Amino acid sequence: MSEPRATMRADKWLWHARFFKTRGLATKLIAAGHLRVNGTKIAKASHGISPGDVLTFPQAKRVRVIRLVALSLRRGPAPEAQLLYEDLTPQETPVPKNPGFEGKGRPTGKDRRNARLYDPTRLE
Repeated sequence: MSEPRATMRADKWLWHARFFKTRGLATKLIAAGHLRVNGTKIAKASHGISPGDVLTFPQAKRVRVIRLVALSLRRGPAPEAQLLYEDLTPQETPVPKNPGFEGKGRPTGKDRRNARLYDPTRLE
């Protein structure tokens, strides 16, 4: 027979790996349905995860993609926590600077109108 996989609660691992300041914040994220394990939405913080799984979740203003490398026995210091995962998050492309305003004081109305014309995030 095959040996059972070692697993750990998803909220506990996210807290041990220092993605969230408290375990409660990790639980809220999972309960809201914002965590995916290997592409499948997880709704319970008690879901078991193991090395090799890929987690996808929002953190701050970006989406993190993490591959578990190891499970943890405790919430240790940050260098120890960084050994628990491999970060697969794609690098963000830099947003071009506003062409009319180069940091020389307060922008004028003309600068703001020109910035709207060159804004790549507008969907008009």
